[in-house]
Amino acid sequence: MEEWFRDNGAEYSYLATENDNLASVKLFTDKCGYSKFRTPSILVNPVFAHRVPVSDQVTVIQLCPSDAEILYRRRFSTTEFFPRDIDSVLNNKLSLGTFLAVPRGTYTTESFPGSELFFSDPCESWAVLSIWNCKDVFTLEVRGASLAKRALAKTTRIVDRAFPWLQVPSVPELFKPFGLHFLYGIGGEGTRAVKLVKALCGYAHNLAKARGCGVVAAEVSSREPLRLGIPHWKKLSCAEDLWCIKRLGEDYSDGSVGDWTKSPPGLSIFVDPREF
Repeated sequence: MEEWFRDNGAEYSYLATENDNLASVKLFTDKCGYSKFRTPSILVNPVFAHRVPVSDQVTVIQLCPSDAEILYRRRFSTTEFFPRDIDSVLNNKLSLGTFLAVPRGTYTTESFPGSELFFSDPCESWAVLSIWNCKDVFTLEVRGASLAKRALAKTTRIVDRAFPWLQVPSVPELFKPFGLHFLYGIGGEGTRAVKLVKALCGYAHNLAKARGCGVVAAEVSSREPLRLGIPHWKKLSCAEDLWCIKRLGEDYSDGSVGDWTKSPPGLSIFVDPREF
């Protein structure tokens, strides 16, 4: 694989494994010459039988792909793993859209599309994310759960459907093949950014419910400040995934400038949904 990478001009090879899979980690770091690089978090939230309320103090605007590209290039181009062909990602048939959240009254859905105002003079607080439709590519299934756990999960769904106003955190049917939506390009600025991300995640949850998904997932840096606004269940999530990296070329200077493997981690990463 690495020879194929070199033949096709790749400068680095990187892989992901579970942080607690000691045999796998030892194989890659001791035998294959990889270095531990980043430990992102995979955050997974179930899709409930009820809709999640989105704050009426937040305006959610769907950006057209060209506006989304402008925003991402101007605000995220220096983020680790940012894809240079972000336009291809945003225009892919699996991309369900990019959504911008701002405090209500800042912009309107009628005035924003096509406007350069936000990009030249952004408001004090804003947040953005995009949604990738993994449901049309693959399905997942949880196996090995006891009958008691299956019965408990079914009970929560029955109660949630019968009394949606109770906002019961129901467990979806994960024991049969289910689809998911993946949230990527999560970012924002300002004192209200975490709350705006939470509102966007609620919006994404309701979209996933309408499209029959079982869970919504995101992968962010373990140091990402906005992760506080991303709802997730610990039992379904992975606090520390492990990415290992290896430099394939030989001509580079010492230090973080010339060798990416020695660069310190940033606060954020941009996960390309095509890899997920």
